Amino acid sequence: MTSDPGTGTDTRPTLAVWKFASCDGCQLTLLDCEDELLALTDHVRIDHFLEMTPVEGADGERARLEGRGPYDLSLVEGSVTTTEDAERIQHIRRVSRYLVTIGACATAGGIQALRNFADVDEFLAAVYARPEYISTLETSTAISAHVAVDFELRGCPIDRRQLLEVITAHLAGRKPRIPSHSVCFECKRRGTTCITVAHGTPCLGPVTHAGCGAICPTYGRGCYGCFGPTVQPNLRSMVAELRRDGMSESDILRVFRTFNAASPEYAPVTELAAMEQEKPPARTEPRPERPV
Repeated sequence: MTSDPGTGTDTRPTLAVWKFASCDGCQLTLLDCEDELLALTDHVRIDHFLEMTPVEGADGERARLEGRGPYDLSLVEGSVTTTEDAERIQHIRRVSRYLVTIGACATAGGIQALRNFADVDEFLAAVYARPEYISTLETSTAISAHVAVDFELRGCPIDRRQLLEVITAHLAGRKPRIPSHSVCFECKRRGTTCITVAHGTPCLGPVTHAGCGAICPTYGRGCYGCFGPTVQPNLRSMVAELRRDGMSESDILRVFRTFNAASPEYAPVTELAAMEQEKPPARTEPRPERPV
């Protein structure tokens, strides 16, 4: 644990929250914890969190982008997209005893990793009037591509209950109890009828990490994979199923290239989607009408 350098009496572990290339949604999830966050402050001292306060530590010193540290627990949101990011994450790793990445951007490069499949200069020219003023890397990469990460919390945004579990587990000195099964498990637990089996709706639930509570299938919409790949996803069967449900090669690539486009687990999708010769026969059995 870290003590306050000014008084030497505060023995609470210190927490730091960092932002890289992201929308801030995962940081806002922490703020949305509200009552639970207030209770947590009895056990942990938030030393660095620019989204919440412009000062750092108990002394009220103006917070700097890179932080001074050291910190017992660091939560990192966002991907690495600039040379400055790549340097800053090295500093953060050095001053953090335990580092957790939160959200799709930090764990998989985020939606901005679509640049990894194209020419970043073309994107710059299309978006910015003066692209020569923009300094950026050609790729958007996960934090784990640059430093050692102690735990990854998936989601876009992350689930507040899982976030609280990660922080609580750290304080208790145990491993976080975060499920590794797929969204399909959550559908079964909720008693939700499989929308693919019942209606032929394309759904990424079988290859997507649990954590959202199966919100989309519950309301008749196919899972679109915001929590990233589950452990050892069966992509060959998933792609075959999507083809049976009427999706073309471009459709399949599109549904996988969203929040977690650059996830290494999804890399085989490009080749699998192009294998026209293995296209399964279309479904012939009638589907029941979806209730209005």
